[in-house]
Amino acid sequence: MRSDTRAPGPWSVLFSTLALGLGPLVLGGCDKMRGGSETAKGPGPASEAKGGEAKPDAPGGDTILIGEFGSLTGSEATFGQSTHNGIMLAVDEINQAGGVKGKKLAVKTYDDQGKSQEAGTVVTRLITEDKVVAILGEVASSLSLAGGRVAQQYGIPMISPSSTNPQVTQIGDMIFRVCFIDPYQGFVMAKFTRENLKFGKVAVLYDQAQAYSKGLKDDFIKSFKEMGGEIVSEQAYTGGDQDFSAQLTTIKGTSPEAIFLPGYYTDVGNVALQARKLGVNATLLGGDGWDSAKLTEIGGAAIEGAYYSNHYSHEEQRPEVQAFVKKYQAKFSQVPDGLAALGYDSARLLAEAMGRSPSLGGKDLAAALAATRDFKGVTGVISIDAERNAKKPAVILQVKGGKPTYSATVAPN
Repeated sequence: MRSDTRAPGPWSVLFSTLALGLGPLVLGGCDKMRGGSETAKGPGPASEAKGGEAKPDAPGGDTILIGEFGSLTGSEATFGQSTHNGIMLAVDEINQAGGVKGKKLAVKTYDDQGKSQEAGTVVTRLITEDKVVAILGEVASSLSLAGGRVAQQYGIPMISPSSTNPQVTQIGDMIFRVCFIDPYQGFVMAKFTRENLKFGKVAVLYDQAQAYSKGLKDDFIKSFKEMGGEIVSEQAYTGGDQDFSAQLTTIKGTSPEAIFLPGYYTDVGNVALQARKLGVNATLLGGDGWDSAKLTEIGGAAIEGAYYSNHYSHEEQRPEVQAFVKKYQAKFSQVPDGLAALGYDSARLLAEAMGRSPSLGGKDLAAALAATRDFKGVTGVISIDAERNAKKPAVILQVKGGKPTYSATVAPN
């Protein structure tokens, strides 16, 4: 999922350590973030967990330190916060079950503020200063590209929970993901639009500054045309724009049945509001960049009835899903979104691969990750293919009553 974000704010750092028998995590000088996570205020060195924390040991000790980088602040902060919550829930469970090979997991998390330059900087710090053995992150594809290049350079395995741009894992043999990729997501939405909704005329409005949005737009258009559909208008904006009236007026003149919006929830909500004010009543369609409770807070009634592809639905009745939802709600007092589920799966898949690996890092761990087959995740049964991507199903959600509601599942061929 996701490309560059433009998130102002302090350079914040979070050090979260979960181990068997630990009580609640407390950070000195911290604010509670939306979604039940916590982040340190202001610039400076890492703020470490207080009150009975497990310090990472030297190699051969009792603790395995893994790194995480994400957008914990900024305009798309819910992405990073949800992912972090999912990761920490998984780590807590793993440690309570005895850890990995008798060792407890600890997580050191840095806020990259949604900036590519910061992503590269914090991944370098995780590797060279903190000496992590593996890294989880990012959500945004452009940030995963920045951080992934560093991880590949140093030979440290990295798993992106939710970056869907194909270029991410093309960096090299150390880079993996647990989400599907944009060509599949574009195909899924095109197939659903043609076969389920029976639409033949669609307009597209995308963010020209995002690798995620541009890639998903291209993949949707390609698949939709191959299925006999017509793209009646293709318009662009730049993330953070406030006025979409020119693009929407042009789109209105083409009388589309639907508008495909492969952007982030922040922009999509505003586009929806302006579209309805201009009398554009076409069905709105999107991708996993919509996945945030903030979508309906911003878009309100204007986003009602829209469809988007995602990685899971909390309404699915698979045991893995319902067990996860129950545990997440108990810990964070909210229904987990797809980002939380992907964060959870990424941490659990990493731990499972560590258990199969002759050593806890480097080429051995990368080989174990690459050999993953039929891993029963919350977001589906995951197998890692030759390009280190996850082969798995996608779900379609519809906004009903202001909430994402399960509509359909589309499985890979």
